[in-house]
Amino acid sequence: MKEYMTIKEASEKWGIGTRWINTLCHEGRIEGVVKFGASFAIPSEAEKPEDRRIKSGKYIKKKDERL
Repeated sequence: MKEYMTIKEASEKWGIGTRWINTLCHEGRIEGVVKFGASFAIPSEAEKPEDRRIKSGKYIKKKDERL
């Protein structure tokens, strides 16, 4: 049987906020997450997903392929 942790436990383990972990769960970026009603169960062995947010302040525009 798999061991699971709550969003709060994952927050303490990974050092990131509970709201951000909730967002990651909704986006499907944490492998093996199971939803129970309004909460999520995260596998204990799950890896912290990489942060894909832009930190430089510069947004990269995608080339328009229609041209």
